[in-house]
Amino acid sequence: MRHGHVLARLLLCGMLGVLLTADPPSAQSADAPAAQPNTTWDLSDLYPSLKDWEDSYTRTQASINKLEDYKGTLGSSADAMLKALMAVSDMDRESSRLYVYTSLASDEDVRVSANLERNQRARALLTLFSEKTAWIGPEVLRVGATKVNSFTTQNQALKRRFGHFLDNALRSAPHTLGDEAESLLAATGDVFAQPGNTHSQLSDSELPLPTVTLSDGTQARLTQAAYSKYRQSPVRADRKLVFDGYWGAWQKFEGTAGSLLTTKVMADHFTAQARKFPTALQAAQFTDNMPDAVYTTLISEVNAALPTLHRYLRLRKKLLGITDDLRYYDGYPPMFKLDHAPKFSVADSERITLEALKPMGEEYLGLLRKGFNSHWMSAYPTDGKQLGAYMQGGAYDVHPYLLLNLNDDYESMSTLAHEWGHAVHTQLSAHAQPYDTYSYSTFIAESASIGNEMLLNDYVVAHAKTRDEKLYYLGAGLETIRTTYFRQAMFAEFELAIHEALEKGQALSGARMTEMYCGLLRKYSGESEGVMKIDPEYCIEWAVIPHYYRTDNFYVYQYATSMAGAAQFTDAIIKEGAPARERFLTLLRAGGSDYPYDLYKRAGIDMATPAPYRALAARMNRLLDQIETLLAQK
Repeated sequence: MRHGHVLARLLLCGMLGVLLTADPPSAQSADAPAAQPNTTWDLSDLYPSLKDWEDSYTRTQASINKLEDYKGTLGSSADAMLKALMAVSDMDRESSRLYVYTSLASDEDVRVSANLERNQRARALLTLFSEKTAWIGPEVLRVGATKVNSFTTQNQALKRRFGHFLDNALRSAPHTLGDEAESLLAATGDVFAQPGNTHSQLSDSELPLPTVTLSDGTQARLTQAAYSKYRQSPVRADRKLVFDGYWGAWQKFEGTAGSLLTTKVMADHFTAQARKFPTALQAAQFTDNMPDAVYTTLISEVNAALPTLHRYLRLRKKLLGITDDLRYYDGYPPMFKLDHAPKFSVADSERITLEALKPMGEEYLGLLRKGFNSHWMSAYPTDGKQLGAYMQGGAYDVHPYLLLNLNDDYESMSTLAHEWGHAVHTQLSAHAQPYDTYSYSTFIAESASIGNEMLLNDYVVAHAKTRDEKLYYLGAGLETIRTTYFRQAMFAEFELAIHEALEKGQALSGARMTEMYCGLLRKYSGESEGVMKIDPEYCIEWAVIPHYYRTDNFYVYQYATSMAGAAQFTDAIIKEGAPARERFLTLLRAGGSDYPYDLYKRAGIDMATPAPYRALAARMNRLLDQIETLLAQK
């Protein structure tokens, strides 16, 4: 078992397109607005110069190589255990900081090979750290629960900093191997990452993409960004042309994508078997001590709420003026347009976000103001800059960093509010927790960020100047629920299905995965109810979703659970005020000091019950009710 936080949720993402919706990202423009205050980040807060980074790298590498000197000392005394774990923690902390610096520098301009190479070195250091600390879990088990518990009773520093880690290590006894086997499993990390790396290479640079001519004469090569842009066309024939071209290109690589994903699922299965878990899902859920009921309740409740999704799709068909079958390519053009959509500078977005989040209280708002007044954010797109948006919170001793690609529209403002929710969460946790328990679970990570989006959407709807503007914002709120809840849950249901198929001894292939995905897509789209027609050519969509190929399997469901939790939290905060707000802030301050399901329950929400999911379905129905009421007005 790997100790500490290296590579553990360093990126808390609301990636526009790829990560939140698992669709290709929006096009970025090199024509950024004129410089505004505090819209560029300052990496010198991490290391004043490259020489400082190199010096730290050299020292840290040497110190990591010495961590095995502590082998055999953990059971000597409480002080000896604390000394060893503190040494490991220190190297974990500095390795993370080294990685954060190179990751951010690389994302400033992905074309700079020196930064990419430095980032690879930082990743290699993380792998080295994992290998050199793989002995800790087995040794804790050899020390035994009786002695470990006596140590934590004797030494309060050991209990506060490492009590949760030690509890988790002892809980892992049935799934922890010997030193040599643990070291071997740790070394498989780079090998098992190859399906994701290969998929990225195919998706980002080597997939042969067609060029199409749109109805206005525009010629567009269907890169991910162009696909994302032109599938929103108001011209239906153009949308079909874009879908046919883009998914037709992926269809030619169905076998390759299937082989890559099968390899990834086999790797998950191998790891689960090696650690004596009955299923890959249980293996993935074990670290967070997550009950299976959370995953299964999510899937069950989402399926029960499909009539609400179908209600939304029927409204979409009506508003788009479609008289025959609603098709999959009709899912992206906005339902409501404004002739002059409001524009929001960074300063505007920050001011409105602060107003919208007043229910969160002064402590929360104070941390937001501090961040807004600092150089923590790279706000606008530039040539070579990484697409999307994320919050990077891996440098515990510094502060969060945020990468955004803003276009000064409402979507950008919502993204800003989302990512700063992660940043406030990180600050609350870092202020309340020692390094060893500040890194919070992904299961909790989206709660503050999505809650921010909900409060912002409610605010702009309430303060819209016209009926059309109100409809525009309501439509955006609906789309967020569709993509973050229903769509991510569908992805989660597919991920579970392909793993269960392999575990039952069934063969997997690209064609089989397309068939399985098609069934889910038709169910969620309500094809049998006459809601939307799914053309089989588009069922290759599974092949493009990057999370399926990454080593953090069974990840995407947490976007849906977090959104449901955020819905119940925001409802409670609006209705109850201070008591509900304090429960929520206590959850955020807790970081990773306990298991995320238990932290949620302590805050008053049981994610294994239907209540949070039904709160989100109720929110979607409220938005639909508002829209229908406004549309009925002449």
